[in-house]
Amino acid sequence: MFFLKDLPTQQMIEGYAEAHGVAPKTIASALAMMRRASLMIRRLESYFSDQGLSQLRFLVLIVIDREPDRETLTVGEITERLDVAGPVVARTLRALLDDGLITQAKDASDARVKHVGLTRLGKEKLGALLPGYMAIIADEMDGKA
Repeated sequence: MFFLKDLPTQQMIEGYAEAHGVAPKTIASALAMMRRASLMIRRLESYFSDQGLSQLRFLVLIVIDREPDRETLTVGEITERLDVAGPVVARTLRALLDDGLITQAKDASDARVKHVGLTRLGKEKLGALLPGYMAIIADEMDGKA
């Protein structure tokens, strides 16, 4: 999260950039991009909260759903596809399981491996979330937010 409301002045950017051998335009562009991304993330977090989910829970649903030829992923595969620690993924999966949004089954040949899939309710929840999610991203990218 980027917590600056007001970006530094051009004069300040130029001073820091010169002192550290970086192009001022590069620094100004990066700061503006981080600010926009932070605002979009906050808006998405608010949206997901209003829908009774977190951004991470939504991302787990998306990661499972985006595999066109598979109905399930292993817990390890889900963890590999997300930029969060394994214990956080495990807690998130438990919450989604408790909410009835995912299924979890042991692998037939290796009981240590768990396969995770979306339930009908999980698919419906994801389907209901996607229009708002896409609209927020489109608005932010088009500068309408």
